[in-house]
Amino acid sequence: MVDTTAAPRWRKSSFSGNQGNCVEVADNLRDAVAVRDSKDPNGPTLVFSPTSWANFTNGFQNGTSL
Repeated sequence: MVDTTAAPRWRKSSFSGNQGNCVEVADNLRDAVAVRDSKDPNGPTLVFSPTSWANFTNGFQNGTSL
């Protein structure tokens, strides 16, 4: 169950620049990490467990994702 009492604090990667093709991440939520398309802030949001998100991002940092 995701705690919805905290409002998501959305942020973009500092590597994204101002191109507009970005993903935004809210990692201030308890028990969840939310991801959305910056071009469609009212559109769908993907929600991951903190462990799943950490595994995903660590995979990219280590070159093992995808």
